Amino acid sequence: MGRSRRTIPEELLLLALDPTTGTTAQPQSLDLGLAGAQLVELALAGRIAPDGDRIAVVMARPTGDPTLDSALELLRRRGSPVRAVHWIGGPRLGLRQTYLTHLERCGMVHAVAGQMCGVLPTTRYQATETAISREIKARLDNAIRTGVPPDPRTAALAALAHAVGLGKHLYPGNEGRSSRSRLRDLIRHDPMGGLVAHAVMDVQNGAAVQPRRPQAAAAGAVRQPAARATAEPAGAPGQSRHGHGRMARVGAR
Repeated sequence: MGRSRRTIPEELLLLALDPTTGTTAQPQSLDLGLAGAQLVELALAGRIAPDGDRIAVVMARPTGDPTLDSALELLRRRGSPVRAVHWIGGPRLGLRQTYLTHLERCGMVHAVAGQMCGVLPTTRYQATETAISREIKARLDNAIRTGVPPDPRTAALAALAHAVGLGKHLYPGNEGRSSRSRLRDLIRHDPMGGLVAHAVMDVQNGAAVQPRRPQAAAAGAVRQPAARATAEPAGAPGQSRHGHGRMARVGAR
């Protein structure tokens, strides 16, 4: 995968960045969305594919993107398809910071140091390439306005934007109500994006802890235990579970 094209996690994060405050909208659900966006990007690259409500690795060859390849390797180590809701619901320490740092290296944002309550150091991120953010938003606007089925990348981005609650950030107020509704409707145009978006919403509703009951269980069948929602972090290679790139530094609360 070449680096000339922005990935869906990068685009989702740029959509969430507030150009005025330098903070990210919906920071907690955004972390889930970034993990889901990695799955969509890997699916578009032909590395994974949906298997019911699970994700299966179909090609373990690296993409060339270190952050995506770290997630791909973690999925490969599972050895069997993993439920999307369990993967997305796992800990994601440093994932948002990893992408913010990458966008800074690419010159699309710049870090602004500050303090909270005059004591705690914080870092906010201001977009420097605002034309890129406008282009991403324009793709969503066009899909909403025309009703023409968007390309898979735009459809998946729209599904994730809705799932993490960016609708009110992108289309605020009563005047944006119809646009928010149409943004939600775009979820049906990409199967993988829809699967991941629903998994993101399920995690927020607690479904990662309590898996859905089977629709038709055989009489006397033994109920299988739920897989534990403890996916390893999908950040950059070598990233620790114990707080390297801690999210507390990001001014996106």
